[in-house]
Order: sequence, then structure tokens, then C-alpha cells
Amino acid sequence: MFSLLLGLLRFILFVIYVSFFSVIYYFTSLFGNKETNSRNALILRDFLIRIANWLLGIQIVVYGEKPNVQGLIVANHRSYFDPIAIVNQVHAFPVGKKEVESWPLIGYLCKISGVLFVKRSCEKSRQDTADNILEVLSKGYSIINFPEGTTHTLPATTDFNYGSFVMATKIKAAVIPVAIDYKEKTDAFVEDDTFVPHFLKCFGKRTTEIKMTFFEPIYSEDATFLLNTSKDLIDKELIRYRKDWDNTH
Repeated sequence: MFSLLLGLLRFILFVIYVSFFSVIYYFTSLFGNKETNSRNALILRDFLIRIANWLLGIQIVVYGEKPNVQGLIVANHRSYFDPIAIVNQVHAFPVGKKEVESWPLIGYLCKISGVLFVKRSCEKSRQDTADNILEVLSKGYSIINFPEGTTHTLPATTDFNYGSFVMATKIKAAVIPVAIDYKEKTDAFVEDDTFVPHFLKCFGKRTTEIKMTFFEPIYSEDATFLLNTSKDLIDKELIRYRKDWDNTH
């Protein structure tokens, strides 16, 4: 009962908090130009994420050095919260599934804060996203991509999408592997999960513990090397996380 009440309280506060600042942004954006609005949206995004992590009881343990170069951040995928956790550590723009754009409130925030939406089944959408990625990288920001393309609870990663790494070689961008996982396996957003019930379950706990590792940037003209190296690094780290958590029980 306590967890349900805590989850409901956090959900209500989260909605009120995000809605309030979204309304403020909407009205101020009516008087700004595109460049000003984009800058204000990033400031709003970073502010909302910092407060949301505190509000939801997020505890992130970070390993490795945060990257000091821009590039293509490739991470394993557990939940819709993965990009939020990563953006809380580094200034980057996530690539997300087109369906998220239609989510109430969350979709709006993602859209104004620079999330690059892609419909993977549509070739034109993939090409448009590739063009947008080039533009973002040219401005000195990183891109967050999840090459698994889906979430799951397996101990290591599933097959990586080859296209992300081919793109990195074409634009000569660094690939920055990132491992991320949650102490409670039920925190993963998988299968038939829907947003509100999952939110109540995940954030009904006093704290949600997340581990994250930033690896050194990788440079190569060989997409297969980039894929295999990134996957191997992330897999080993995910297994280490789980062993550490199991040993604390």
C-alpha cells in the first residue's frame, strides 16, 4: 500500500511540475525566435530532468569518465527512462521511436527539447534522422542511440543494429559506449507494459538505483569493429553490475 501511495504522489507531482513549466515555455515561445526557443527548451529540459531525478528518488552510480568529445553514444536499452538518466550526465540528444512523440506530455517535452524521432520501418524517416544527426553533431552535441532497438531484461545485450555504426564511420564520429542497468529487474519497461502502471511500480519504491558506465570513445572506419567492441564492453559491464547487486543481498 505504501509503495502505491508513494508512486501516486510522485506521479501527481511529476505531472503538475512538468505541466507547469511546459505551459510557461509554450507562452514564452510565442515571443521568441527559433534559435532562442531551442536554447530555452534545452535549459528547460536539463532543469526538469535534474529536479525529476530528485523527485522520483533516482540514485545513479556512474563509472568511467564522462566524454569530453561529441559523438554517437550507443547504450543498451531497458526503459524509457534510459535517455533521461544519460542526459542527466551528459549534454546530448536522444534518438527515439516515433510512437513516443504521441505520448501525452512526455511526447511534447521530447519534441521541444530536441529528441530525434525515427520510424525505423520507414526509409525516408531513417534518412531524415541521419541528416538531423549530422546537423546536431556539427553543432558540437552528442547523439544517444539504442542500437538494440527494443527493451528487454536479458542479462546481456541483444543483437545491435548495424546501421548506427555504419553512420558513425561515414561521418567520422566517435562511438561512445554506455552501459546502463537498474537494480530491480522489474524497472525495465518491456512487453505489454504501459506508462502509468509501470511508473507507479518503478517509482513507488523509496529509491530507484541505476548504474551507468561511460567508456572511452572509439574511433574506427570499420563498422563491424565498432559494433563488436561496443557490444562486448557493454555486455561485460552489465554482467558485472548484476554480480555486484546479487552479492549485496
